[in-house]
Amino acid sequence: MSHHPRDNLLGMSREALTAWFVARGEKPFRAVQVLKWVHQRGVTDFDAMTDLSKAARAMLTEQACIDVPEIALEQNAKDGTRKWLLRLEDGNCIETVFIPEDGRGTLCVSSQVGCALDCSFCSTARQGFNRNLSSAEIIGQLHVARQVLQPEEGKSRVVSNVVMMGMGEPLLNFEPVVDAMSLMLEDNAYGLSRRRVTLSTSGIVPAIDELRERLPVSLALSLHAPDDELRNELVPINRKYPLQVLLDACRRYAGAGGHHDRITMEYVMLDGVNDSPEQARALAKILSDIPCKVNLIPFNPFPGAPYQRSSQERINTFRQILTRAGLITVTRRPRGDDIDAACGQLVGRVADRTRRAMRYARIESVGVVAAS
Repeated sequence: MSHHPRDNLLGMSREALTAWFVARGEKPFRAVQVLKWVHQRGVTDFDAMTDLSKAARAMLTEQACIDVPEIALEQNAKDGTRKWLLRLEDGNCIETVFIPEDGRGTLCVSSQVGCALDCSFCSTARQGFNRNLSSAEIIGQLHVARQVLQPEEGKSRVVSNVVMMGMGEPLLNFEPVVDAMSLMLEDNAYGLSRRRVTLSTSGIVPAIDELRERLPVSLALSLHAPDDELRNELVPINRKYPLQVLLDACRRYAGAGGHHDRITMEYVMLDGVNDSPEQARALAKILSDIPCKVNLIPFNPFPGAPYQRSSQERINTFRQILTRAGLITVTRRPRGDDIDAACGQLVGRVADRTRRAMRYARIESVGVVAAS
C-alpha cells in the first residue's frame, strides 16, 4: 500500500462525505452515489463508478482513495465460524470473526489494535495495546467480510448483525467507532437496524452516556462479577467506575428514547471464581430492576490462563437461579474455539506499547520453573 496524501473515503459518514464533496465544488448528492458504490456494491475503483461524471471521477482518482485492510490469513472452524487476520497499513494486524447461525450471520469487529484494558480472563489483553483503529479500519472489516462472503452465499445480507466485540474497548475509541457504526446503520451503506448493531463495553460510564445521546445502538456490558471486590480483580476498569455507578448508567441507557432493547449482560463462567449459587443470587439482585438479558459465556481457555471453565452442571445451576429470579438467561455455545476465534481469544498481531505481553511471558516462565 502506498503512502499518499489522498483522503481515504472508506470510513467517512454520509455527513462527512457530503462536506468533502461540497468543499471541492461538487454537488452534495455525490456522497450518496459513492456510499452506494463502495458499501453496497463493494466497488473501490472510482473509474468503475459509472453514474459519476468524468470530471468527478478524475477528481476522485487524484484526491481520494478507498483503502481497505488486506487479508493476511483466513481460518475456517469446523462449525462454520471464519476468522480473518487483517493487515493494516502500519503492519499491525487485527482479527475479525464471522459466526453463521440459522437465519443470521454475525460479524465480530475489532475497535483497537490490542486492548488498553487488562481484564484477567482475556487473551487479547495479554497482547497489550498499540493504537486505536480509524473509522476506515473499523468499517473496513465489514467491507472485507461482505466481499468475501457475498459471492459465496449469493445473498446481499449475509452479514445481518454486527457486534463491536472484537479486539479492544470500543468506548475508548469513541469517535471512530461512532462514525463506523453510523455507516453500518446508514441506508445508503449497510442499512442495518440499531437492534442489529451491538456495542460491547467493560463499562466506561461517561462514554455510555454519550453513546446514548449520539447513537443508541444495542448495548452489551462485560459484567462478569456480582460485586465490586471480584470485579475489580477481573475487570480492573471497575475501580474507576464501580458497579453502582455502572448499573445506573445502564438504567439510563435502557430508558433512552423509548426504542431500547434489553441490555445484554455478559458473564464469563470461571470455575470456582464467579460461578457459585450465592453469586448467582447476588447477580439476580443487582440486575432485578434493569431491563436486561444475561449471556453466560463458558470460559475459553488460552495458554497460561489462570482460570478453568466452569462445569456444565455449575453453569446450569447458575442459569436456573437467574431464570427463577425472572431474568432471561442464555448460555452461549462456544463458537470457533478450534481456531481461537471464540470470546476472549482474539489476539491479532500487536506491536505492544505497554510491555504487557512481556510481563505476562515473564510471569508464565517463572510459574513454569516453579512448577517443574
